[in-house]
Amino acid sequence: MNQEIRNCQNCKKDFVIESDDFDFYEKMKVPAPTFCPMCRMVRRMTWRNERSFYKRKCGLTNESIISVFSPEKPYKVYSSKAWWGDSWDGIDYGVDYDFGKNFFIQFDLLLKRVPLMNLYGLYTTVINSDYTNMVSNLKNSYMVTYADFSENCAYGSFVNNSKDCVDNSMINKCELCYDTVNCKKCYKTYYSVDCEDCVEVLLSKSCIGCSNCFGCVNLRKKNYCIENVQYTKEEYEKFINSIIPLKRNKIKEFKEKFHNFWIKFPVKYIHGSHNVDVSGDYVYNSKNSHGCYVVGDLENCKYCSYVTPDAGGLKDSYDSTHYVIQSELTYECLQSGHQASRTLFSLLAISGVVDIEYCVMVVNCKNCFGCVGLKNKQYCILNKQYSKEEYFGLRDKIKEHMNSKPYITKRELIYKYGEFFPEELSPFGYNETSAQDFMPINKKEADDKGYKWYEKIDNKYKSTISSMDLPETIQETTDDILGEIILCEKSGKVYKINSLELNFLKKNGLPIPDEHPELRHSERSQFINKPFFYDRSCAKCGKGIEASYAPDRPEIVYCESCYNSEVA
Repeated sequence: MNQEIRNCQNCKKDFVIESDDFDFYEKMKVPAPTFCPMCRMVRRMTWRNERSFYKRKCGLTNESIISVFSPEKPYKVYSSKAWWGDSWDGIDYGVDYDFGKNFFIQFDLLLKRVPLMNLYGLYTTVINSDYTNMVSNLKNSYMVTYADFSENCAYGSFVNNSKDCVDNSMINKCELCYDTVNCKKCYKTYYSVDCEDCVEVLLSKSCIGCSNCFGCVNLRKKNYCIENVQYTKEEYEKFINSIIPLKRNKIKEFKEKFHNFWIKFPVKYIHGSHNVDVSGDYVYNSKNSHGCYVVGDLENCKYCSYVTPDAGGLKDSYDSTHYVIQSELTYECLQSGHQASRTLFSLLAISGVVDIEYCVMVVNCKNCFGCVGLKNKQYCILNKQYSKEEYFGLRDKIKEHMNSKPYITKRELIYKYGEFFPEELSPFGYNETSAQDFMPINKKEADDKGYKWYEKIDNKYKSTISSMDLPETIQETTDDILGEIILCEKSGKVYKINSLELNFLKKNGLPIPDEHPELRHSERSQFINKPFFYDRSCAKCGKGIEASYAPDRPEIVYCESCYNSEVA
């Protein structure tokens, strides 16, 4: 079949379905999508609450817990320990399928009855890291989200295979790094962006294989450089000693200076390396994968995002977001993976799941449809157990019923079999989710689009010190800071310094932050391109390229060959 142009029923823009896309849909036995790739991604993201936390009670033990579900929401929420324990069984909540009601309405009722885990993650692989979300194989960490295979880390997002790192976004195989974005295999690298294999590098961008560099851009295998100028070891060390101890206000001056300096140098049209036939941005070690974003180790994939790198890879999959490691044949899934196969339209379907459709929080299950909170089950529909023959017969009838009795949203979007869960059934307000990061809207726009909105009520902790009165250097900071409640003058929110964080800053000679953690995260996010792609021309040779840099942005964008020849 040749390519086909269709109109997205959500944004009303045309999108293309290629012939190989139709081959994939036929292989997965699903209809072609009615939403464009971006609207499909945003729809999945409306079910993804990464960073909004609340206090509430465990529905089983009544203990106080932290959860991504605010206490007002009509869901039964268990602590991670209780949810993963053996004191309850999801099969006890099973119900018969009602052909008089729409499938999604019945699933929504089940979702509100079955216990949900308070924070997303593989609890059995997490050690001493209670205040974390969307994590696995984590140890001694605090307030990190989407973090896997890491240890002694705090305040970060998409932190993978790293150790002793604080305040970072999108790092992999790093150690002793602070306030970095999209860095890999770096050691003692601070306030830097897009660096790889660097040691003791400060305030630098797009450097590879460098050590002892300050305020540099696009360097390769260089040592003792300041603002891209070569110095002797003695000259470089004299300069570094002249700015020690590092003062907070001086660092802010340096940041402003070097962010303006960086923009004068060309950027490559895509963040990525070790790829063959790929498109998108932040793509690494992948082949034959297109329209992907922040991914590693993909093969034959399309429209996938936030795939954990160096964790087993993802093959032959479309529209899968977050985690998705050691998996194949996944479609329209969120936070699923780990030896998963043929997983469709599901959220947090993990650890050995096979042939799973429309399920939420299922572990090591096979052949389940429309289930919530099951572990080690098979042949279940709406959490009710069936024989193998009964299961397949009823499952196929339900798919037909989903098409004959579709779910229609407030905006009159039609949901039949083959669409992910409707965004208006998400447990979260749009502004609580990752969708707000990519497609920010206000409350009125959310109401007009039929999205939920949640106004978080901040706990009114009384501050004991203003961020303006914090010590300028770590040498002036005593352990008394651990008892202070700091008012961030920029955001108006209060925060505290954690002992893990303080010990890291002391060890690395860095001043304590004077901004709320969420503000720090937001400022780092400004250095991460969003998954919108534009047709452009290389600023040097004129070759046509597709880049995540909008045409009106100030960056000088080069194709790969021109960029490599420039920085070699």
